[in-house]
Amino acid sequence: MKAWTLDSTDAGIRLEEVREPLVRDGGAVLRMLAVQVPSYTRVLTVGGRGGIATPTVLGIGGIGRVEAVADDVHTVRPGDIALCTGFLATGRIADPEEVLLGWTGIGGRGTPSAATDAMRRVWRTGTFAERALMPASTLVALPGAERYPDLARLAFLPWLTVAAGAVERSALSPGDRVVVTGASGQLGGATVLLALARGAGRIAAVGRNSASLEHLAALDPRVRPVRSFGDRTADAAAIADALGGDADVAIDALGPAPTADLTMAAFDVLRLDGTMVLLGGVRQTLPIPYDELMHRRITLRGSWMASNETAYSVWRQVEAGLLDLTALEVITVGLDDPDAVLTLAEATNGLSFVALTP
Repeated sequence: MKAWTLDSTDAGIRLEEVREPLVRDGGAVLRMLAVQVPSYTRVLTVGGRGGIATPTVLGIGGIGRVEAVADDVHTVRPGDIALCTGFLATGRIADPEEVLLGWTGIGGRGTPSAATDAMRRVWRTGTFAERALMPASTLVALPGAERYPDLARLAFLPWLTVAAGAVERSALSPGDRVVVTGASGQLGGATVLLALARGAGRIAAVGRNSASLEHLAALDPRVRPVRSFGDRTADAAAIADALGGDADVAIDALGPAPTADLTMAAFDVLRLDGTMVLLGGVRQTLPIPYDELMHRRITLRGSWMASNETAYSVWRQVEAGLLDLTALEVITVGLDDPDAVLTLAEATNGLSFVALTP
């Protein structure tokens, strides 16, 4: 079969003919239908997003049709259309460990261990391929997906699931005033969609790409675009103005940023008893004042990935029309020219993305 392989972060991504994966205990083989190519994929392939187990077939997430399952697998069945999360956990309660397959990312403190190394060694078939072998625990059957009119749009489900995990952890209630920093990025755009579906009363969508923010604002009058000034005080004032006061919830979906100022601007506008959830890729130390966190009774939470139950809930919202994926701008591509696809992906943001349809 055709697949995108990465032998090392020095070699670059390549299109190769590789052996089709064979089903084995605990796993299922999927014929991949649509996989999102994140905008930062090229950066990841050269080691810019942390360590990755190589050599490997690259790719995380996506949807596929189940072709074969091991005798001990009952979470999906042949013929199912399933979501692949790529999120694999040891299942130990006392000291759980988690990894992303075909990608970068280790849960907890981010430190490799014998367990995380073994998980990544055993499962080396990512989803940028015609077929993928995945552990059953990373798959979620999507009943009714075969009737969805545009399967390429469902490639965005993994991002929506990650965003939904953050929205759940924020305890967002209908009518709440929400600020989403990094809203002009793909994860931020997904977060705005989830907040709307959850009934947010007003959303300050904060980012740097004006076109992406205006696209979000056109979806619903509850979304108020806020273009970042790059100054903490000015950004906080603009957010408060867009919300008409303090925020009940702040969700930070920023990617790597030169400073923590925009994240802290969102912290500054949280009301008493407000909640902040950190979802993005900021690599800065946050200067959280102890006394403010205490006296304002702020809840500060991290959110990394999400449960299979959350993934299924997102699909049910899409199926019911509560999450309208027609707002997405989808560029569909094939496997034949990886370099050209990565260039296309680099130019996407917000609710636009590249869907690989092998």
